[in-house]
Amino acid sequence: MIGQEHPNGKGTAVKTVPTLRVVDTTNTADQLRELGVDLPAEIQLALTEIGAVAREGLLAMSVAAGMAVMQAMFDAEIAAACGPKGRHDADRTATRHGRQAGSVVLGGRRVSVTRPRARTVDGHEVPLPASRLFAGEDQLSAVVLERMLAGLATRRHTAAAEPVGAAIEQSASATSRSAISRRFIAQTKTALADLLARDLAGLDIKVLMIDGEHLAEHCCVVALAITADGTKVPVGLWEGSTENKTVARHLLADLVSRGLDADDGLLVVIDGATALSAAVTAVFGGQAAIQRCTVHKRRNVAEHLPEDQRAWVDAKLVRALHNPDAAAGLRDVKALATLLERKHPGAAASLREGMNELFTVARLGITGRLATTLTTSNPIESMISIARTTNRNVTRWRDGQMVLRWTAAGMLNAQRSFRRVKGYKQMPQLVTALRRHAHPATTRNTETVGAAA
Repeated sequence: MIGQEHPNGKGTAVKTVPTLRVVDTTNTADQLRELGVDLPAEIQLALTEIGAVAREGLLAMSVAAGMAVMQAMFDAEIAAACGPKGRHDADRTATRHGRQAGSVVLGGRRVSVTRPRARTVDGHEVPLPASRLFAGEDQLSAVVLERMLAGLATRRHTAAAEPVGAAIEQSASATSRSAISRRFIAQTKTALADLLARDLAGLDIKVLMIDGEHLAEHCCVVALAITADGTKVPVGLWEGSTENKTVARHLLADLVSRGLDADDGLLVVIDGATALSAAVTAVFGGQAAIQRCTVHKRRNVAEHLPEDQRAWVDAKLVRALHNPDAAAGLRDVKALATLLERKHPGAAASLREGMNELFTVARLGITGRLATTLTTSNPIESMISIARTTNRNVTRWRDGQMVLRWTAAGMLNAQRSFRRVKGYKQMPQLVTALRRHAHPATTRNTETVGAAA
């Protein structure tokens, strides 16, 4: 215990902690002068200005220091272009031309500054790289996009901005709701264009998941690709009123035009909509193997049953769907549909709809963690959920273009947190199975030749 004496009478060994002294930063230049440190006038002025805002916080002081460094960079560029100020140089190629009001991006806002100007001896403006660097819009737009995707309302951007000092805050601009909205619209337009123009030729896509996101009176059909190494990539979306066959076919045709190749087989996972299945068959024919989401099927069947019947029906359906023998599992589902036919014909009809497509992954010979991943639409629903969280603050959807912009921004935002699918180490097995599915005749011939040899 501190303060207690040691039994041998020598006292307690306590480590000495140096005392912190609060320095009056407003007099930093004077204090250094008293210590015999003679600073140039420019540095003394900068220290005085920085010290004046130190009481507003460390970040505000850092901003003041950054502004001083920026002005020093401006002056250094002018000196490099025009030579030292006040010194005649007959060989100089440019001369100083006063100062000009401008602005720079700082802490998610625009701050007014003055920058020096220079002209060549024949009257042309001398470009200053530092001015272009600090005045760039990209950083400000990126900050706006990040905050909006995080759920920050346009009216809250000023309150959420980093403290930069009272003097700088008074001259700041580009923080109004309209300015924030304009930048966000511009950034989401870019995100939408990037998503719709993404080249798919270089992606070895083996799985395509399709689902719909309903916003107001609009429906966005979105597509998530899984490559041969298990990487998830958002690849497209299409806007319509419902998940009908025409909308889905337009989406798939767009993916094909951008390089999606199904020649060696493609597994398409859908939520169960008949229109999606028809569109996949129309675009890819027999090269695509369609897997219906088993979770959606269970939900659809349960909705046609009374509450007291749902548990035992779902238990039987789960056992059938998890049977590694696709033929045996299909027989069990047919038997369950027959059992429900008399008392619950709606449930039986729902169960029979697309029944064969519930066992596509099993027929391909995929089991384990990868089978669990590919027999549901969970990966794409997770992406849609993140996108839905992104646009939770939107209270009024103006048009379909706005729906597309927000959905694209949300999808690309979700991609940043993607990891490879569970069971990705089994993807080579899936690639082989899909190739066998797409080229059954070639596979049979190869097996026959191998057996004869």
